[in-house]
This record gives sequence, C-alpha cells and structure tokens, in this order.
Amino acid sequence: MKILSAHQRREADAVTIQNESISSVDLMERASTACVGWIIQNCTAESEFQVFCGTGNNGGDGLAIARLLSNANFRVTVSVIRFSETVTDDFKINLERLRKLPIEIKEYTLADSIDVKDDCIIIDALLGSGLSKPLEGQLKQLVEAINASNVFVISIDVPSGLFIDDINNKKQVSIHANISLTFQTPPLSFFVEENRLRVGNWNLLDIGLSAGFLEKAESSYHYLEPQQITEIVQVREKYSHKGSYGHAVLFAGTKTKGGAAILSALAAMRSGLGLLTMGIPNSLLVPMQVRCPEAMTLLLGEEDLADVPPIDSYNSIGIGPGIGVSKSTANFLKTLIQNAQVPILFDADALNILSNNKTWLGFIPANSIFTPHVGEFKRLILNSDNSFDRLQAQIEFSKKFKCIVILKGPNSQISLPDGRVYFNSTGNPGMATAGSGDVLSGLITGLLARRYHPMYAAILGVYLHGLAGDIAADKFGEEAMKAGDIIEEIPSAFKKLGV
Repeated sequence: MKILSAHQRREADAVTIQNESISSVDLMERASTACVGWIIQNCTAESEFQVFCGTGNNGGDGLAIARLLSNANFRVTVSVIRFSETVTDDFKINLERLRKLPIEIKEYTLADSIDVKDDCIIIDALLGSGLSKPLEGQLKQLVEAINASNVFVISIDVPSGLFIDDINNKKQVSIHANISLTFQTPPLSFFVEENRLRVGNWNLLDIGLSAGFLEKAESSYHYLEPQQITEIVQVREKYSHKGSYGHAVLFAGTKTKGGAAILSALAAMRSGLGLLTMGIPNSLLVPMQVRCPEAMTLLLGEEDLADVPPIDSYNSIGIGPGIGVSKSTANFLKTLIQNAQVPILFDADALNILSNNKTWLGFIPANSIFTPHVGEFKRLILNSDNSFDRLQAQIEFSKKFKCIVILKGPNSQISLPDGRVYFNSTGNPGMATAGSGDVLSGLITGLLARRYHPMYAAILGVYLHGLAGDIAADKFGEEAMKAGDIIEEIPSAFKKLGV
C-alpha cells in the first residue's frame, strides 16, 4: 500500500469525484458512514459523544458522523467552532441536514468560552489534514483543553494539529487521540515515534477512492499488506532436495553470548533453508549441537571469532549476533567483507564494529542488509532523536552504499537502494525482549540462502518475524513473551501466509 502525501490525498478525492461522477458531499457521506460503522462496532450502545467540528471538510465529516450516530440512537451533542471565515459548501450542506434532527448544536467563535465535556467520547473533526501551520491562540487553547480533559478521543482522518508530511516539534500542540480513523492510506506522520501519543491506535477505513489513481500515484513510502507478502513467498517443489534450498553460514556468538548464536541458528532453520553452518567459537560447540543439532559447525577460535574460513560455497552470509567487538573479531569482519561475493547480513556487534570503522562500508557487497535498532543506528548512520531526520539519513545510506537497512522498532522500516521505504504492519511490544533481533537475523539469513532476492528476504523476514510475534502474543500475552516463543511460531506464520 502506498503512503501518500497531503497533496496526493486531496488529489485522490478530486479524481474520485471526477471519474466516478460522485459529488464531494456524497464522498463525504461515504467516509462518515465508514467511521460510524467502526464506532458502532467498537463503542457500547450507552456511549455519548461530543463532536467538535471546524468549518472545513473535516468539520463536514464530523457533522455527518453526528447525524448518522443520532440515527443509530446514540446521544450526541455538536460543538461547531467557527475559527475561520472560510466555510466549505459540504460543511454547509451537512449543517443544514443536521439541523433537521433533534440534536443539540452549539456554535462558538474562538472568543467564546467553549464547553468540553468530561463524561463522554470526544470526536475530533476540527481540522483533519488541512493544517498548514502550527496551532496558535485560542484554537491551540481549545486543543489543550481537550487533551487535559482526559476523555477518550476519536480523531477523524488526522488528529487536529498534526502535520502529515512533517514532524511536530514537542512544543507544537495537536490533539492526543486514543483512536485515529484515517481514510484509504495512512499518512507518513503516523509512523514516527514522536507522534505515538498524538495518533494513538489508528485504523484504516476503505472509502473507495479511485483505484486507478492509487495505482498510478508515485510514492517512495509503502505500508506492507498480507497480499504483498503472499505474492513473494516461494512454494517448495515436489522434486527438490536440501540442496535446492540453499546453504547459509552464520557467524555468531562468544563464550559469554552463546544464546545469541543458538537463537539465530534455530530461527534460520525455521526459514526453510536447506543447510546451515554456524561459524562459532570452540566454546560453543557442545551447546550448539545440543540445542540445534540440524546445524553444522565451523570452529573459528577459542572464545571469539578469529580465523575466516573459505566462504565461496555458501549462498548467504550473516554475521553479528553475540560476536563481541574484540580486535580479533573486528579483523575477522574486515577480512570477511573483503572476501565475500554475496550480500552479507550485518547485525548487532557487526554493526558496532562497523560504526568504528566506517571506511569499510565502501567495500561491502551490493544488496547487503543492515539490521540496527535505534541505538545501533545512531552510532552507525545518524545520531539524532528526530525520526524524520533518521528516516532521510536511512534512505541516503541505502542509496550511497547500495544496501538495505532495516531500522527495527514499531512498524520496522526497510529502506532499499533505490530510495523506497517499506513500513511493516506486523509485530507488537512483547517482541521488545532479549534475543528478538537475533531471531530476525537468523530468519533473514536463511531466506537469503533460499535465493530470495535480498529485498524480498528483508521484507518477508521482517513481516514473518512480526507475524510470528503476534501469534506468540496471542498465545502467551505480550508481558511473558521471550525470543524463543517467536521462533516456535514461525511455522504458524508461514501457514498463515498459505504455505
């Protein structure tokens, strides 16, 4: 699914109106009906609503929603805030429709004292995506009063005060929604950490915007959907053997971090690859053979990695989980980069070593994959707390080094060498636990061995990892999850994709 800019979202509305011969007010009715359908499904019959409406099209949505809720026998009051002299035609039509019903409608200017109820659900239809500058004055004070009321807030399309294509700084005020009901495609600003309290949980409502426009619209940003994933999953052939599914080598572990090596090995074996060789220190031989007997081993040093073996026979190479940052390990990584003829997956301590040796980046094989968490990202790519700045730096890094970067987190973001970015739609906070990243590294390394293009290995690996985490969360709950639970549910994740 493409993530569209504010301009493209408005253009999608216009093209739909023109090509479908539907009036703008009828498209507004379609959107409002979708919102009310969600509300009826998720709110109790005893719920009472206070709908705050501006005088633009977002306000028109709010008026239509108020009318439809009243028709569904909900208690509704409407507060129209005339903060601008601009009034859209669709707002006027919906206000006239609403006045025919026995609904309390209060109209305010910003000079008035505006009543914010504390015993109902607030529906925010003040501004939507029409914001062009930060809130100020009495409108800002109204939004602050709604936030201070601590009532449940549902924002329509976009929380009022939130920018779509940029980031609000901490001093800029917007509605803090519990739920955002947005239309057709999610805005880019929904995917940044700074907006988590502003957006709340968001739900995507299909309002039938022009499929032709959405297909042709150009966007570098995409949101992963199940259909996209099922289209890239490979199906195993009847007349195949283990050699058909590739041979991965994964360099992992130290004497004190053997668990990382074991978790990554177990995850790799769940990827469907044919053969796995684990390059490990001598001290991990017995634990590895006991916990993952399917894996072969290369012993490469007493306590950490020291001697790079021949690597020409492997279809994929992964390095990083638990390897430490010793001088011998750093030399191992440098030699590996110099000798590799296939893309390398870099994770964990491999990233930390590269952070201190950035000149090596110029020698990495094309389409290599980096899997940093935010801390590793700051050390390797850009030390910034601004999510939009990090996103742009991630894109430029992928372009410069012709590599794929997976910045792990909620909606993990995958940047490609051509500048495209994919945001993941699976996963949950229960996956924020020790070893979860090692599982992802092993899984993607295994998919690379299966000869998935690195782009697809990264996208499929991230999606499967999150989906397995979601299945584990349903089974164990988010609080008690551990990395091993994710591994155990990888088969269920594959089955959910139909393979």
